Amino acid sequence: MIGVMSDSHDNVTMIRRAVALFKDAGCDLVVHAGDIIAPFAAKELEALGSPVKAVFGNCDGEKMGLEKALEGFGEIKEAPFVFAHSGRKFLLVHYHFSVGKYAASGNHDVIIFGHTHKPELKKEGKTLVLNPGEAGGWLTGKCAVALLDPEKVGAEIVPL
Repeated sequence: MIGVMSDSHDNVTMIRRAVALFKDAGCDLVVHAGDIIAPFAAKELEALGSPVKAVFGNCDGEKMGLEKALEGFGEIKEAPFVFAHSGRKFLLVHYHFSVGKYAASGNHDVIIFGHTHKPELKKEGKTLVLNPGEAGGWLTGKCAVALLDPEKVGAEIVPL
């Protein structure tokens, strides 16, 4: 199982809830689609006990601090971040603008994005397109993450 989150915006309480949920679900990877914000919030992800892959969002200004905070258990990169896990090809971005183009290429099994703060889950061809919504809850008041099953290439949005 893969835990997916985005737009946590320094909400440590919700980050801790997400970490607990991902640990309970047995996630062997957690993906963050941007806007962690500060290094102190990124350090909360260390409690997962599983690797973290993340991209920078538009509010992640302290890039060197975020890289350092994730050292040893995760990595954060500029988007697009392409990686393989459980035999599947993933594309991770923050912005939604190019998601349709990426999905139309058919080059990825899963595309994960954030930025809109709105959960989205759909299939475009063979590609699963997923936005877990906002973990931080500052914009909509609804905190959510997603659990992704790479074997089935399916996911569910889970409220925090």
